[in-house]
Amino acid sequence: MKKEETVSESQETEDASSLEPPGIQPDSRQTPSLTIQTSPNTVFTVSNRSMEFLAKHFPGTGINDWNNWQWQVRNSYTSLDQLNSFLGLTDLESNSKASGKNLPVRITPYYASLLDPDNPEQPLRRTVVPVALELNVSPGEVEDPLSETFDSPVKLIVHRYPDRVLFLVTNFCSAFCRYCTRTHMVSKQDKVHSSQNEWDLAIEYIRNHEEVRDVLLSGGDPLTLSDSRIEYLLAKLHEIPHVEIIRIGTKVPVVMPQRITRDLVKMLKKYHPLYLSIHFTHPDEITPEVIDACNRLADAGIPMGSQTVLLKGINDDATVFKKLTHELLKIRVKPYYLYQCDPIPGSAHFRTPLESGLEIIRNLRGFTSGYAIPHFVIDAPGGGGKIPLLPDYVIGRENDDLIIKNYEGKTYRFPDYI
Repeated sequence: MKKEETVSESQETEDASSLEPPGIQPDSRQTPSLTIQTSPNTVFTVSNRSMEFLAKHFPGTGINDWNNWQWQVRNSYTSLDQLNSFLGLTDLESNSKASGKNLPVRITPYYASLLDPDNPEQPLRRTVVPVALELNVSPGEVEDPLSETFDSPVKLIVHRYPDRVLFLVTNFCSAFCRYCTRTHMVSKQDKVHSSQNEWDLAIEYIRNHEEVRDVLLSGGDPLTLSDSRIEYLLAKLHEIPHVEIIRIGTKVPVVMPQRITRDLVKMLKKYHPLYLSIHFTHPDEITPEVIDACNRLADAGIPMGSQTVLLKGINDDATVFKKLTHELLKIRVKPYYLYQCDPIPGSAHFRTPLESGLEIIRNLRGFTSGYAIPHFVIDAPGGGGKIPLLPDYVIGRENDDLIIKNYEGKTYRFPDYI
């Protein structure tokens, strides 16, 4: 970047206010290979890796376009031919288009810049580039493994738990994860964003059910909506007296951190208590750009938790997963859930034995901070909800004593009588 160039936020809605951008300082924790570009007017952090990818694959495109989240959406890779232009797809990847039933491709240019063109086994590449194995449907795999449609009293609402609802506000994501539990709905309709009338009917359901104190906005990814549409949802829900908290489920800060603009954060901050559940998969996702995005959200007082899916050969190694949790805590994201991968069609190559997740928890408990240990859960097929799983720390009873085992495998007695 030339010295006189600046990296600024673009207008993302027709009425976005113009604010004086703050300076962004380099994060000293990053490796020397990722130099942060800064200037007095810089708003976004941009790594050298992003700059090199932009120059090579989008020649003539300015850095301000790169940092426009709508440009990222418009220029996403959506076909195998486009991916082959910079990845050099393997036969297993190239043959994944044999069926029109599998999830389409969508990868933002930013996230594409993180993919290794020489290693098809790279964890990030495996999560977003399709392979022919997706066409193999194994026993027990179904399109809607969580049976969300059976707990949907009105369109867009899933009311499974007594005091909270899932509000599916859009079918669009800025990147398609190959193991997504909602492949049956994501980008499968011509009109992927729901209409305001559909939202209003769902909001009316929430308004009429006073037991609902917690609303989770999901989809699809709610942060792919414009600021004004997100604010419409938040304002309507915020004015319902019995709605105590609102949560947003998203992967946007990871796959398109340019979306976390100052205007967006300023707007979100008006609707506390507001929480973000962010889908992180691997420590390589925590780049300077992502650190910048999460810092903005945390500085606005928005608590963030990470929801990670356990994936074979990607993050099922205890050392890799521990690094992920440590890096998350450093950017003020609490590791919240570790999910056993849902049995969607063509997901067998991603799924691990249950023992893999338990082993990861064993390798965390006692060996790192409690804050770094997520809940390991199965979202039970058939609509049973989240079921937490733990290693066996309770061995049994002897008279009035409970026999328990600690993280080192040593046994202890605890007096457990009334």
